[in-house]
Amino acid sequence: MDILSMNKAELKGIIVANKFEASKALLDEAFEIRKLYYGNKVYVRGLIEISNYCRNNCFYCGIRKGNGNVNRYRLTEDEILLCCKKGYELGLRTFVMQGGEDEFYDDDKMCRIISSIKDKYSDCAVTLSLGEKDKETYKRYKNAGADRYLLRHETASVKHYKKLHPREMSLENRKKCLYDLKELGFQVGAGFMVGSPFQTEENLAEDLLFLKELQPQMVGIGPFIPHCDTPFREYEAGALELTITMVALTRILLPKCLLPATTALGTISKNGREKGFMAGANVVMPNLSPTELRKDYALYNDKAYTGDEAVESIKNISEKIKRIGLEIDFSRGDNVDFVEN
Repeated sequence: MDILSMNKAELKGIIVANKFEASKALLDEAFEIRKLYYGNKVYVRGLIEISNYCRNNCFYCGIRKGNGNVNRYRLTEDEILLCCKKGYELGLRTFVMQGGEDEFYDDDKMCRIISSIKDKYSDCAVTLSLGEKDKETYKRYKNAGADRYLLRHETASVKHYKKLHPREMSLENRKKCLYDLKELGFQVGAGFMVGSPFQTEENLAEDLLFLKELQPQMVGIGPFIPHCDTPFREYEAGALELTITMVALTRILLPKCLLPATTALGTISKNGREKGFMAGANVVMPNLSPTELRKDYALYNDKAYTGDEAVESIKNISEKIKRIGLEIDFSRGDNVDFVEN
């Protein structure tokens, strides 16, 4: 299947044809491509949800600024380092600090935290997922020791983007941030929701074409899941099978990318993650955040923050992965085009 040379209409046709169930040929190709570059490895990252404060009001997100029902929290530097210590002792060598766009963590605070982690755990990668910043801020993060940055574009259609976000946010700025990050030498992660309100198969084809243009090192794909305290509370969740199709197509389009089986996949289906791995995914991110706060970082309803999502169940995750012929890898797990410093 020559996905690389397809135009938007052709990609849309493939998506429609596999909308309700990904074909065996598609899944087999994605699985074999992942195996070619990464073998049977599934890389484990330690996720630390540092804050659920956010300055934005994205219509789909449970921690949006306008939601007054959220029990807000921020982790201190010591609490973040304690999470890293816990993860390091478990064997993890990548930490992912994720949060809303919380202006409390100014550049000085964030750079101090990054530097502290790198000083204590020099053999570890630091990944950030903190939203849109100016290029100078990203540069300071990089100089402090950050290795990777995740910033999902959510949709590559300007028209669709405007339906998901308030008017002060723009796809143009989101894309600018992604290209700034690439220019600064980060391993960059983009990504999108599947089944978000007003989304069409043409929009999904546009997402694939944007990924082809951007060439990110990581791609996060998960189904839209509504949250009860957002404007999109009444909309249906995205479908598992279409999400799996988009994971497989992304693997074929970007053979070397690091592709998580996301928390959202594990939320909408008990075996959602396993299906993601069979479609070419090769990353999983168990939660290192303080147990008592995980329920408060709720981007959508019924988020899987216990069980397999909890870091206490890494053994369970590992066993599930072994059952489908794959193996857990606790190393940094860099994109194959990046040489470890």
